[in-house]
Amino acid sequence: MIVGAGPAGLTVGNILRAAGIDCVVLECETRAFIEQRPRAGVLEEWAVRGLERRGLAAGLLARAERHTACEFRFEGERHRFPYTELTGDHHFVYPQPLLVSDLVREYADVRGGDIRFAVGDVRLHDVHSDHPAVSYLCPDTGQRRVLHCAFLAGCDGARGVSRAALSADRVRVARHDYGLGWLALLAEAPPSSDCVLFGMHPDGFAGQMPRSPQVTRYYLQCPPGDDPANWPDDRVWEQLHRRLAATDAAPLAEGTLIEKRVLDMHDYVVEPMRHGRLFLAGDAAHLVAPIAAKGMNLALHDAFLLGDALAAHCAGLPGAEAGLAGYSQASLRRVWDYQEFSQWLSEVYHGAATGDPFRAGTALARMRRLFTSPSAAAAFAEQYLGTAGRY
Repeated sequence: MIVGAGPAGLTVGNILRAAGIDCVVLECETRAFIEQRPRAGVLEEWAVRGLERRGLAAGLLARAERHTACEFRFEGERHRFPYTELTGDHHFVYPQPLLVSDLVREYADVRGGDIRFAVGDVRLHDVHSDHPAVSYLCPDTGQRRVLHCAFLAGCDGARGVSRAALSADRVRVARHDYGLGWLALLAEAPPSSDCVLFGMHPDGFAGQMPRSPQVTRYYLQCPPGDDPANWPDDRVWEQLHRRLAATDAAPLAEGTLIEKRVLDMHDYVVEPMRHGRLFLAGDAAHLVAPIAAKGMNLALHDAFLLGDALAAHCAGLPGAEAGLAGYSQASLRRVWDYQEFSQWLSEVYHGAATGDPFRAGTALARMRRLFTSPSAAAAFAEQYLGTAGRY
């Protein structure tokens, strides 16, 4: 049983269906909603290759843009970081709604998987027993249905029922609050550059993340809990132009802003990620702020580990129990590495706007070192691309 039809849940479901294993995916939203909901869009190459090996990357490989560099802007200058030249690896830009659409189609329409949308009041039962179950309200009849299963995969995000089903004495939740917000914007406008832009400015961080030739994601640092109504379009564009300004830089192409929401920057990690017959994956187990664009990649990493381990267990393969037993530890190695990198990068992005000369000075030192030290550049590229030899 899989709760949640995001990238993690759908990937686990597809892995199980490819192995001939029956499973059910429950999702509280409609199919149309999850296939349109704007979310992340940057995938690391190892994640794409993992999807490809499991027959889940055809649409992505055909349509995704490939990024080979990023650009930092500080002190009014442009500093391009060509990470593919350093590593041979690159990023894929593929909006999450497109990936979710691909995964739903493969699971439900191609592999014949059972997925139930718009279910209500999902509840988990007996997760620490050998006979767990899930109940939900059927959207057609309004009646409660109960499904018994061998295992539960909780892939229903930060506010889902999977985390809520765990008692406080069984988990440790490590949290971190950055004390700042990002105004997340989606503009019907072409990107002004062929790569991601990071602007470090005394007024606050700004970022440009291309999503397609016609749509661009922007971020603006703002106070935590800020109201998007405080950011009329004129103010948004004025601040984007100001914070991303650099010598010889192309001007930003303005367009209609189709999304404005404030994200309070925070992280958490739930340990362990297995509780009896319940396995947490994706945002149900950990949240990393979008500072380093790691969230969807971590969700896929969880799904690969969990889906493969469950498939091996059901097939009775040698060593399968070790895969299930080691799932939490194996996943958390990458989770904690990405969390540390997000904290490091936050100081780079936001140091100039703290009003603290010391933090501003150390942030600038980090940037200068990145562009003067081959060792520092190699270390950054490894973390930025997630290519360490072992997590």
